[in-house]
Amino acid sequence: MSETASAIAETRRLRLRPLRLDDAAFILRLVNEPGWLRYIGDKQVHTLDAARDYLRNGPLAMYAREGFGLWLLERLDDGLPLGLCGLIKRDSLPDPDIGFALLSEYEGQGYAREAAEATLALARTRYRLARVLAITSLENPRSIGLLQALGFAYLRQLELGTTTAPNPVRLFCREF
Repeated sequence: MSETASAIAETRRLRLRPLRLDDAAFILRLVNEPGWLRYIGDKQVHTLDAARDYLRNGPLAMYAREGFGLWLLERLDDGLPLGLCGLIKRDSLPDPDIGFALLSEYEGQGYAREAAEATLALARTRYRLARVLAITSLENPRSIGLLQALGFAYLRQLELGTTTAPNPVRLFCREF
């Protein structure tokens, strides 16, 4: 079965599955949440067509290139999409990093930790990674706390983005 048609992992409460173009309405909502805009940034996704382009050029392209990417988090009992979690390979970082984001009404309920633990297990066993990085905005205490609870160690501050639009972030690492 192809990875784009099946679940990547299941946890006690969640299914992690590849994103599809028909997830565009969910993506449109998620990337325009106040928390996403504050801590991740404005991706300029303001229409369903832009959300489909974001999916094609982001997660779907990464699946084809790397074999992994951001996955949709669905609640097991009703299939409701709650957020994203997965691995991202950025040109600006030497190793893949973990990313996660939830709709605000599902924050603080343990879903991000549950999904991140499943993602780290996949990183180690399925993708055979020796380490996973993570980045956060400088002032994102919830994500920083989750990364520390997951065993990530703070390495340093670095600048991502461009020379004309630098984006300072905190870099963390988890070795297996």
